[in-house]
Amino acid sequence: MSAFAGQKILVTGGSGFLGGPLIRELVLRGARPEDVTVPEYPRHDLRLREACADVVAGQDLVIHLAANAGGIGWNLAHPGALFYDNAAMGIHLMEEARRAGVKKFVQIGTVCAYPFQPPHIPFREDDLWEGYPEPTNAPYGIAKKAMMVMGQAYREEYGFNVIYLLPVNLFGPGDHFFEPEKSHVIPALIQKFVDAREVGAPEVVVWGSGFYQGVPVSREFLYVDDAAEGIVMATERYDGAEPVNIGAGREVPINDLIEMVRGMTGYQGKVVRDLSRPDGQPRRSLDTTRAREKFGFVARTPFEEGLRRTIAWYEEARRSRKKP
Repeated sequence: MSAFAGQKILVTGGSGFLGGPLIRELVLRGARPEDVTVPEYPRHDLRLREACADVVAGQDLVIHLAANAGGIGWNLAHPGALFYDNAAMGIHLMEEARRAGVKKFVQIGTVCAYPFQPPHIPFREDDLWEGYPEPTNAPYGIAKKAMMVMGQAYREEYGFNVIYLLPVNLFGPGDHFFEPEKSHVIPALIQKFVDAREVGAPEVVVWGSGFYQGVPVSREFLYVDDAAEGIVMATERYDGAEPVNIGAGREVPINDLIEMVRGMTGYQGKVVRDLSRPDGQPRRSLDTTRAREKFGFVARTPFEEGLRRTIAWYEEARRSRKKP
C-alpha cells in the first residue's frame, strides 16, 4: 500500500508552478485527489497564524511549497517583503502544524541559502553555515534557512518530524513567463528571444557579463517534474534531520545557456549585454549524493530536452493568449 493512501495532505503553493506537478506525483503514488488540500490566497493568508491554524486542522502531512520568490530584479526590489513573507509563513505554519498533530512537515528551502562563495563546488549540505549568502538573495535565503533551524529545534524538543529540502533553480512549463518582474533566468531568456523573433527585433538585451572575476557565471537547473518527483520521494522515504539537496548534478554556464535558448528559439538578431545589471551568485551547483543515498532520487530529464519542452510550452501559451 502507498504511504499516501488515506492520508490528508496539505500542499501550500499547490496551484503554482511546482505545485501542479507535485500533486500529480502524489496521486501517481497513491494519494486520492480529494484528500489533497490547496489553500488559496487571499482566503488563506499564510502569513497569519489564524489562517495557518485553519488550513492544518485535520491534516496528516504538510508540504510547504508556498513562497514569495523571484529572480534578481524581484530580490533587489523587495528584500523586506521577501524576508517577512517567507519567515512569517514558515514559522506560523510549522507551529500550527505541530499543535494540530500533523505527522510530518516537509519544508522546501532554497539554494539561495548557500554562501556567496561556498568552500566546495558543487555545494554540500554541510556548507550552509560557511558564509553569508549572495547579497541579492540573502533576505530570502536566510528566511528560508531559518526554517531548517526551526525544524531541527522542533524535532529535538517536540519529536516533530520535519524534513528540509534544498532544490536548485527550477524550470519548466508554467513558470513565471507572464510575470516578468518575477522571472528567473530561463523563462526570462525564452520570453525575450521568442518575442524578439516574432516582431523581428534586431537585438535582445541580457543582464550581466556572464563572468565573475574572469570565471564564467553558472547555474544548475532542475526540470520541474523531476523536482516534484524528488520532493515526493523524500516525503515518502526520508525522515532525517539533515537537510538534503535536490538537484540535477549538471552545471551550465550562463553564456552557454543564452546561446542554447537563442538557437532553440531560432532568434537571429544580436545579443547585447547590460553590464549595469548584476550577475548574481558566481556559480551554483549542488552535490546530490545525499538525495541519492537517502531516498534514491536521481534527476531523469536531460537539460536540453527540458529546455525544448519549456520553449514549446511558452510558444503555445503565447499563441493562446493572443487568440480572440
